[in-house]
Amino acid sequence: MTRKREVYWLSDAEWGAIQPHLPSGRRGARRVDDRRVISGIMHMLRSGGRWKDCPAVYGPYTTIYNRWNRWSRQGVWERIV
Repeated sequence: MTRKREVYWLSDAEWGAIQPHLPSGRRGARRVDDRRVISGIMHMLRSGGRWKDCPAVYGPYTTIYNRWNRWSRQGVWERIV
């Protein structure tokens, strides 16, 4: 029997609290869906799993990890919290 993996999605209230603190007006390629990526980051931090095992529903695990890593260096997570 295969066990269905539970995924985490930001609620509307959580997203509403986070969205104003996200970087904007940056140059370069357009970012993929922030809510999906941040939900993936939260899922991985809550589960304690390896980034490589991130469920595909959130997009490529490299995108999830790279966003977490880049925003960590830039202090974005500190502003959100």
